[in-house]
Order: sequence, then structure tokens, then C-alpha cells
Amino acid sequence: MLIECDRCEMRDIACPDCVVTALLGPPGRPAEIGEEERRALRVLADARLVPPLRLQRPVARAS
Repeated sequence: MLIECDRCEMRDIACPDCVVTALLGPPGRPAEIGEEERRALRVLADARLVPPLRLQRPVARAS
């Protein structure tokens, strides 16, 4: 999974409460997280040890 904060629908809304910000610092460059890492982050977030991933990709809208 490539995380591009510039394309996240939650940018500037939920950045302070996003695991990407917690682990990598403020948005600025893409981060790549594999499925294994996503599962590990989900376990940590479910245990409330880190914030959850807040990434929301834009949905293509029909014209």
C-alpha cells in the first residue's frame, strides 16, 4: 500500500490522530506499507497502542 497524504480525503482533518503521522512525522512524502505491516498496525491500533490508519482515498465520482 502506497500512502500519499496529498491524496488522502482526511488530510488536515485527522492528520494528528493518524498512525502515519505518529510513526513517520507530518505529511510530506509518500510512505509504503505492506499488507503484513498493515495487519500489525491494525493489531496495535485495536490495542490502543497507536492511532489507527486514517487514510481515505478519494472516490471517483460519475459525471
